[in-house]
Order: sequence, then C-alpha cells, then structure tokens
Amino acid sequence: MSSVDTSTADTGFTIECTGLRVATTGGREVLHGVDYAVAPGEILALVGESGSGKTTAALAALGHFRTGLGYTGGTIAFHGHTESHTDLLALPAATLRGVRGRLVSYVPQDPALSLNPLLRIGTQVREVLEAHGYEGDPAERVREVLGDVGLPTDEAYLHRYPHQLSGGQQQRVGIAAAFANRPDVVVLDEPTTGLDVTTQDLVLDTVRDLVTRSRTAALYITHDLAVVAGLADRVAVMQAGEVVETGSVRQVLTAPEHPYTRGLIAAVPDLDRVVEREPSPTGEGDPLLRVTGAGKRYGPKTVLDGVDMELWPGECLMLLGESGSGKTTLARGLSGLLDLDSGTLSLKGDQLSTPRSYAQLRSVQYVFQSPFASLNPRRTIASSLDVPLRHLTNLDADARRARVLDMLDQVQLDGSFAGRYPGALSGGERQRAAIARALVTAPDVLVCDEVTSALDVSVQASILDLLALVRSELGTAMLFVTHNIALARGVADRIAVLQGGQIVEQGTVEEVLTNPQHDYTRELLEHTPSMAAVR
Repeated sequence: MSSVDTSTADTGFTIECTGLRVATTGGREVLHGVDYAVAPGEILALVGESGSGKTTAALAALGHFRTGLGYTGGTIAFHGHTESHTDLLALPAATLRGVRGRLVSYVPQDPALSLNPLLRIGTQVREVLEAHGYEGDPAERVREVLGDVGLPTDEAYLHRYPHQLSGGQQQRVGIAAAFANRPDVVVLDEPTTGLDVTTQDLVLDTVRDLVTRSRTAALYITHDLAVVAGLADRVAVMQAGEVVETGSVRQVLTAPEHPYTRGLIAAVPDLDRVVEREPSPTGEGDPLLRVTGAGKRYGPKTVLDGVDMELWPGECLMLLGESGSGKTTLARGLSGLLDLDSGTLSLKGDQLSTPRSYAQLRSVQYVFQSPFASLNPRRTIASSLDVPLRHLTNLDADARRARVLDMLDQVQLDGSFAGRYPGALSGGERQRAAIARALVTAPDVLVCDEVTSALDVSVQASILDLLALVRSELGTAMLFVTHNIALARGVADRIAVLQGGQIVEQGTVEEVLTNPQHDYTRELLEHTPSMAAVR
C-alpha cells in the first residue's frame, strides 16, 4: 500500500480536525464545524457537559460515528505514519480498520468494554499486536507494555482473567493494549470515571508518562476540570456541538473568557472552597441511627470488621473510602438490602429487625449510584414513585398521586415528568427522579451511594444543592457514600473514613480536612485532584 510523507514537521500537529460537522440520520446537526488539533507528546482535554458533543468529536478521530449519526462535513488530517490518504474520514473502510488500534487507538470509560472476560489478559494484549502484524516478538512487547503501565509481567499475572483484577488494574490493561502498537494518536474516553482518587492518580500518572515517552498525541475526553488541571497541556471546551474556548490549561482555567467555561469552573468541588451552610445538631441528644460492631464476611474475606457509627437527625455523614473498603456493603447493610453477619443497628433507639417491618423499610431509603438501579425503565416516573407508596403506606390512589407530584416538585421536576420514562430523561434528571423515589415515603435516613460519581460537574453541583435543600426543608438525615473527598465541604457535616472494613478516622469536615490523623486519610487528600494543580 502506498504512503505519502506528511510528517508532523509540516504542521506541528499529529492530528487536525477542521470544520467537522455531524448530523443525525434525521438531519439534525449535532456538531457545527468543530476544530481541534493535537501535537506529538501533547494531551488535549476535550471538556464539556453530557450532550456537548465531546465524545462524538473525539471518536471521529477514529473514523467512528455512533449509530444514528453521520459525517456531513470537515476533515481530520492525520500526519503520522499515514496510509494512502491523509484525511482519516476519506479512508476506505478496510484501510480504516487497519488504522484503528495500530496508528489511532482508543481507551473506553469502562474497561469491561475493552476486555474480554473469557480471555486471559496476556492473550488480549497479544491479540492487539497480532491483529496488526506486529513485526517484533509479541510476547516480549506484551511484558514491556504491561511494565510501562506499572503492572506485573510474570506468567502468573499474564494468565489472570479480567475479573481477577481490580478496576484500576483492568483500566491499566486497557491502556496497555491501546499503547501496544505505539500509536501516533490515542483517544481516552473518561478512563478514570468511577475510580477512587488514589487509583485515579495512578492511572493519570501512567497516561502522562506514556504520552510523554512515546510522543503520542492524546485526546482526553472528560467533564472533570480538576483532572484536566493536573494532566493536560491544552483544553478545548465544548458546548452544544461547538468549541467555545481553546487554550493552554493555565489560560483557560485561570482566566476563562467564555461564560460557559466560567460556569463549569465554578461548579468544580474544591477542598479549599468555603461553603456557607447551617450547622446540623450533631452530638445533641440521642443519635437517630446507631451502628455497633457491624461485621460482614464473604467466604474467607472480611469486608466489614466491627464498624461503629452514629448519625444524628438532620446530619449528613460522608462515608469515605476507596473501592473495596467496604463502604457500599455497610451502606446496604444499614439500609436492609443485605444482612450483616454481626453487630446491631438501631433507629430512634429501636433495634432494626431482620426482616424489617414496613415502618423500618419506610424510614431508611437508598439511592443507587446508577438511577437505572432505582427506576424501572418500563415504568413512567410517576409509576416508579408510586410503588413504594403502595407497598409501604396506607395512602389511597388520589393521595399517592398528590404525593408523587409534590415529591417531583421538591426535587425540581415539574409535573410533565410524571408521565415520562427514564430513558427520556437526562442523567441529572434521572438522578433527581431516583432521589424523589427514595424520599417519597418521607424517610428519616437517606443513603446516597456514589450518586454523583458519573455526573458532569454542573449536574453534580445541582444534585448536591438539591440534597442540601432536602436536608434543610425535610430534616432528612443523610449518609453520603463516596470516594471523592473533594465533595466534603459542599455536602457533609462529618466524615467517617473507612479502610479495609474498619473506620480509621472520624470527625467534623474541618477536623478531617485540616488536621487528618490517619495516614490513609492523608493519602486520600494527597491524591485528590485540585484546580490548584494547573500545569
């Protein structure tokens, strides 16, 4: 196959997107002439809220458009080891298949999308090399690239299956596969979303090191500006299918020119930002919820080991910990979603029974990380909110309908949402509906399990504002389960830090953030992304 010499010396960029237009099959344009360019060894962060078009614009660098979308204009010039044409969008399908994974590669948000659960990890990385005719020793390259991402390279590790790895290890295998053929361009689609802060920091360091050493041009899709501050070289901000601001990270994050950019920055949670809130009556009187000696084992593994915890009326307690710390197990145990092996739980001084009474179920409600775990996709929002009312209260149909509409209003969704299905709502709207479903029985305690982890910063901010409103107006106590300590000042009164199934530190937000006593807490704070880390 012929090639042409179009080295990066011609433009200084490895890949250049010019005037990219994309429309739905129905003719509605979703990208309106997008421009971006990435140089060798550079990381360009493409940021924006859900629906801004950032993923569509980035996937175009792979010549890929999701079902229902089509390319209608513009070029993507590739100045690396090119094939017969420098415009990626003009390449024949067969040629493009040879380019993907070899010259231009991709790291998805969820490693489950890039790893085959039936194949050992060594085999999976080797397949990427063999599929593109790697000329060296594939076995040697597999070990080399796994070592590059900080993973073991012994035979025992290569023979592991994805389910035998942690989430962070799975993501690093995906990154290794993407860099295996030494591509000129790599597209990373929010690869740290859902990871705890220490794992995220490790993955980001891995990406930065690989890009710098290999001189790869990296396009990093994200909504997390705190990550951008410490990782990227330049940033392009997208809104409604257009790039509204482009510049160096320092320029855009410290002196933003566009109102949309300023709004995104203002919504970023910051450990140093003071949030004015009414203090809760923590420690006054008897606790609303008390957990004593909570324990849980799965086979030989101890997940919870003698946890003691208290929650006062109207208080928000942040339960903080990394993946595997036991925080979700504890949250589900006190919600009655699973049985603990040991310990006692009491609400308002009365021990919670097993199984729980209707009154006890009504008093402690749970909001899942994904709203689809709370909302049946085949039911309207009103129908989903009606279910707990039918099962846990004695309200008649008219009273239930009135309660549903009132609850939707409480979470700032108007009555038109009652007849909609979850799939017709945005991510933030679905999470509001899920919170409404949990609140519809007027619980004493609301357990929120990573409810903002996959949301844009502006949507996250609106959900946190909503939860603060719920606490102030309804007096609901809240257990906020998260791995993101940066949210502390905006949501919590106290923090309980969980490590290895044990609470290693507890205190007010100010005590824990300004004077952490445990090494693990200090490590979490050290690895938390900050806007102050502008490159």
